[in-house]
Amino acid sequence: MNTRMICRVLGLILLILAALLLLPLFVGLLYGERVGNFLITIAVSGAAGFLLTRVRPETSVLYAREGFVIVGLSWILLSLLGALPFFLSGSIPHYADALFETASGLSTTGATVVTDIEAMPRGDMFWRLFTHWLGGMGVLVFLMAVLPMSGEHSMHIMRAEVPGPTVGKLVPRLRKTARTLYLIYLGLTALETIFLLCGGMSFYEALLHAFSTAGTGGFSTRASSIGGFESAYIEGVVTVFMFLFGVNFNLYFLILIGRWREALKNEELHWYLGIIAASVLLLAAGIRGLYGGIGTALRHAFFNTAAIISTTGFGTVDFTAWPEYCKWILILLMFCGGCAGSTGGGLKLSRLLILGKSMAVSLRQMARPRSVTRVQLDGRRVEDGTVRAAALFFAFYMALLLLFSLLVSLDGFDVATSFTAALSCLSNIGPGMTPLIGPAGSFAVFSVRSKLLLSLAMLLGRLEIYPIFVLLSPRTWKK
Repeated sequence: MNTRMICRVLGLILLILAALLLLPLFVGLLYGERVGNFLITIAVSGAAGFLLTRVRPETSVLYAREGFVIVGLSWILLSLLGALPFFLSGSIPHYADALFETASGLSTTGATVVTDIEAMPRGDMFWRLFTHWLGGMGVLVFLMAVLPMSGEHSMHIMRAEVPGPTVGKLVPRLRKTARTLYLIYLGLTALETIFLLCGGMSFYEALLHAFSTAGTGGFSTRASSIGGFESAYIEGVVTVFMFLFGVNFNLYFLILIGRWREALKNEELHWYLGIIAASVLLLAAGIRGLYGGIGTALRHAFFNTAAIISTTGFGTVDFTAWPEYCKWILILLMFCGGCAGSTGGGLKLSRLLILGKSMAVSLRQMARPRSVTRVQLDGRRVEDGTVRAAALFFAFYMALLLLFSLLVSLDGFDVATSFTAALSCLSNIGPGMTPLIGPAGSFAVFSVRSKLLLSLAMLLGRLEIYPIFVLLSPRTWKK
């Protein structure tokens, strides 16, 4: 274990955190607010980061184990320190609540314990929604984009942080790959900000909601979320960008370099579009009687389908009042999640495709034992190791979902509340499927124990389980 190199990378992460906290500090000064909470956090993070970067490693080589440990520790440290501004300012008086809110922001979940959102100081609000943007593409990917890392071995960090069954380079140099991803991410964020400004939003709210959409998070500056703006145009813009941020970013890169036909032939994209179209039609048919016409029903169905499958979790209406079969469609979309390589959460559509195709191959081989059939995606064979990894991840995911549901149920809430709270946090969705924790509710109803458990579930979901498992395993720390 290259402990010295791990310390050095963690120090760089804390220095970057201190630098990023200057943004909400500046916003607080701009609006005439007290910014002592940010100054203290910057001082703590900067001092710790400086001390850790003084550690001189004998070698800069990083292997898979170090990559997982760095990613797991980084996200835990960022959650712990990122909660300090909320706690110190008093906007979230209890540290466990502040930790929950920060973990929810960084993991791009969007579940909240804040009941009076509009009363939060502007600087704190900026930091709250900015955590979505940071967590969406990944803090370690940002580090690789702005600082030189340890050559090809930093690929282990990207594999541990970037969601999906497989991770590869867009270009030969990994640092350039990280920069390319962030440039696409930044460009889409800026584009959405411009469109929201055209809809009458202030620059402050347009930028923050673009941050939240880009990270597929779901925090808003208003308690009633996007529905509070009462604008079909704003809903339409946010819907389109939720859909776009749920698409694999590799496809945008292919389009930028002129290989758009290859991008449009992507099998995962076809299923993504098909599932959205089918869900919108089924939901609209089920809720048309609630909204007085098929037009309004289609509008709400499209928005909420995009919000759930992209795992953004914005709200316009309270879907917990929808018919039961509509709620089941949304629960299935929670499991599904966005595409691999997107900022969305969930199981990822590519994994479900691999598992579905693997099941079909197994059934064919049962009927024809001598046949040789391989799992294929986009016309290419999927390696057996990737198929096994997808099946193993699914097993881990379902086991954790049941475990967290069981532990949260100790608070005494009904099965639907406990189960969808665990599902929402593990899939990084945000709202649950009951009035208590739905679009109009809050996770403040849970005990401190459950909030800490759900915070862990959010980090497990965002990092796709393995970095936290490796970090907590005693075998990791043995020679």
